[in-house]
Formats: sequence, C-alpha cells, structure tokens
Amino acid sequence: QVQLVESGGGLVQAGGSLRLSCAASGRTFSNYAMGWFRQAPGKEQEFVSAISWSGGSTSYADSVKGRFSISRDNAKNTVSLQMNSLEPEDTAVYYCAAKFGRVGGVSKYLKDYAYWGQGTQVTVSS
Repeated sequence: QVQLVESGGGLVQAGGSLRLSCAASGRTFSNYAMGWFRQAPGKEQEFVSAISWSGGSTSYADSVKGRFSISRDNAKNTVSLQMNSLEPEDTAVYYCAAKFGRVGGVSKYLKDYAYWGQGTQVTVSS
C-alpha cells in the first residue's frame, strides 16, 4: 500500500501561481512513477502531468504544457506540481497518483495508477 496526501491547493486569481505537493508513505517511493490528474465539476478526470521514478522523464497535457512543471524528491518521498499562469479553466480537484514499476515510463492513463490521494481543490478566479 502507498498512502498519498496532497497539499497546496487554494484560491488564486487568474495569472497567479500555486505549488501542489504530494507526500507518499508506505512503500519505496522510488519504485513508483507519479502522476497528477484533475477533475473539474461536471467533467471526467483528466491527465495533467506525470514523472518517471527517477525524474528523468516527464509528460504534460497539452493544456498545461509550458505553464506547469512536475518534479520529485525521492529522498523526501514527495512529488510537486508547480502551476504558473493559472487560468479559470484550471479550476478542479487535483489528485496525486502512483504507478508501480520502474519500467514502462510515464503514463497518462488513469487505469495505470494503483494508488490515489484524496485530492486538493484549486480554484482560479477570473
């Protein structure tokens, strides 16, 4: 089992920034690729970004490319999502997720992630 706890969400004006963090516990963090997903009201959960176990490979949804940056610290068992130039369309609950294995690289598919956090709300006002 891997426990994931997100933090850092909040209310911000359009154009502002937030940094989300996800703290992991329970298993060897470096054995997991990590991802961020989000779900806006009335919409399906969608991929935001992912990072490989080593941090050497990353992936972003087109909608956030150039504005968001994912990183991880395996010594601290954390993964972060730096969100800049936020837009009202970024308003959603953001979830951290863990994908087991050092092979296969990053994934944008929900089904590939075995463990999920409870989510943190991000609200961007116009």
